Amino acid sequence: MTVTELKTIAANLGIKAGKLKKTELIHEIQKTEGNFPCFGTATSGVCDQYDCLFRSDCLGNS
Repeated sequence: MTVTELKTIAANLGIKAGKLKKTELIHEIQKTEGNFPCFGTATSGVCDQYDCLFRSDCLGNS
């Protein structure tokens, strides 16, 4: 997912992207949606967040 796409999602959720880095922005989106801010923390390719919008990016399967 591109930073432009992320900024659109963030804006729709009322998040000001400002100068946040991609991972920081995704964490803010995850928190705002009520999810764990866990993007980029999956170990050994294991993730139990199957409905996460960022799952494939996080696991490198995009």
